[in-house]
Amino acid sequence: MKIDYSEFFKQLKDSPLEPWIELLPERIAHGLRHERHGLLSEWEKILEQLPNLESSSTELKTDVRVKGETDPHLEAMLKRFHPWRKGPYHIHGVNIDTEWRSDWKWDRVRPHLQPLEGRTVLDVGCGNGYHCWRMAGEGAKLVVGIDPSPMFVCQFFAMKHFIQTPRAWVLPLGIEDVPDTPAVFDTVFSMGVLYHRKSPLEHIERLKSLLRPDGELVIETLVVDGSAGDTLTPNGRYAKMRNVWFIPTVQTLEYWMHRCGLTNIRTVDINTTSTDEQRSTDWMTFDSLPTFLDPADPSKTIEGHPAPKRAVVIATA
Repeated sequence: MKIDYSEFFKQLKDSPLEPWIELLPERIAHGLRHERHGLLSEWEKILEQLPNLESSSTELKTDVRVKGETDPHLEAMLKRFHPWRKGPYHIHGVNIDTEWRSDWKWDRVRPHLQPLEGRTVLDVGCGNGYHCWRMAGEGAKLVVGIDPSPMFVCQFFAMKHFIQTPRAWVLPLGIEDVPDTPAVFDTVFSMGVLYHRKSPLEHIERLKSLLRPDGELVIETLVVDGSAGDTLTPNGRYAKMRNVWFIPTVQTLEYWMHRCGLTNIRTVDINTTSTDEQRSTDWMTFDSLPTFLDPADPSKTIEGHPAPKRAVVIATA
């Protein structure tokens, strides 16, 4: 398996995204230049060494699972892509127990979506593409995930080697690298991204610009308790994260989306992140949520902020 987008470009031909065929190769090459990560060359070699295993079944709707022939070296090879943050994956007898139980988040989001059957979907900040596979499992025609991390792109292609579904892709791009194109996406997801943006309203407007009329926007993000207009702006880190800029109340987030011209805005889920949903594992051995919280008061982060609470807000363009 190599990082190869030729099949993706074939899918774009004669579609509204056909202009991407000329625009993306240079941007993809820039996102995968070796100086971006010292281990990229090693990961590319591992991708080429992955065994070709015969599969008996592939499941993407209820989880991400490929059954079939096993290989005694596969687990060690996949662990070379450490850390695995989004998942879990079950691949030819190897259970990739990722830091996040991303399937739990998907179970909270999926019941509230317009059906994804036949839709063209954009997943912004998709990590290694776990939710892209689940979106494909719901029948999406094409899922384009974007994430600037070369490591996550390599993890995606490792999974693609075994899943072999042509309807899901992860590109090494940030949202600022997405070409200006006609508003063609039926559904746009931004999950776990908004609080990392210095200008959250600009982010929402950019997401909206990529949606076709009546398309659906799904934002999942950190929120805090409080009134309309309230926003937490951490002075320094939040739960040990450096790049957290604004954490709004649900009412503030809904107002931001209204100001950006979205309609039919509704908050469909609010959930306090538990240490069962985000934690260290053998596949992600660094610190995780249990060490991000105040050991004397887990309702607060180690810095004294409210502990992570996340909301899902859905709107129409």
